[in-house]
Amino acid sequence: MQVAVWDTYVAKRDGSTMHFDIIVPAELKAAAVIYQYGNEYLKLKGQEGQPLSAKECRFCHIETIQPGWEEKIKRTGYYIYEMENCC
Repeated sequence: MQVAVWDTYVAKRDGSTMHFDIIVPAELKAAAVIYQYGNEYLKLKGQEGQPLSAKECRFCHIETIQPGWEEKIKRTGYYIYEMENCC
């Protein structure tokens, strides 16, 4: 399975920046859907309402799905790969 990686940087309420990837099936092209996934994740992290748009989230590349991502993508439609300040 091929997945699309959307590179995302969101300013947190404390002024730091969260860096994470939103991983979705490669055929999903609707940015609004991908931003909604990002907003769901932000809500889980206590950052609901922080801006998430084309300025913060951009398509980066296509890659082969990694082990462990597929179950979450099948269940929710996306996977979040946390990189920086996501705690």
